[in-house]
Amino acid sequence: MSRDLRPPVDILHYEIVQEQASALGRMGRALEQTLTRLREFDAAHALSDTPASLQPARRKLVAEAGQALWMFVVQREASGLRDSRHIMRTYNVPGEVQRCMGLVPVLSKPTSK
Repeated sequence: MSRDLRPPVDILHYEIVQEQASALGRMGRALEQTLTRLREFDAAHALSDTPASLQPARRKLVAEAGQALWMFVVQREASGLRDSRHIMRTYNVPGEVQRCMGLVPVLSKPTSK
């Protein structure tokens, strides 16, 4: 039976760093997926020709990408990585997604009769 001779605090620190790295990976993949869905939507519907009926669907995709971006930036900052310019360049995040990151989507209110 092998015994780890490191102090318990070192073992805990190692586990925390592992989880931070794993969370960063998950958040980065989620951002990539939402940006891909937005880009695919835009490719399928030329932005200038998007009918008004499809605008809510596109706004939803932008909001989802903004939320994923927010989660990734917060996780990075919690890990000590403060500069998010690298993310914006690497993932080619559109300005409209950057502007809506961290915004809570407004839920439609039920109409009263």
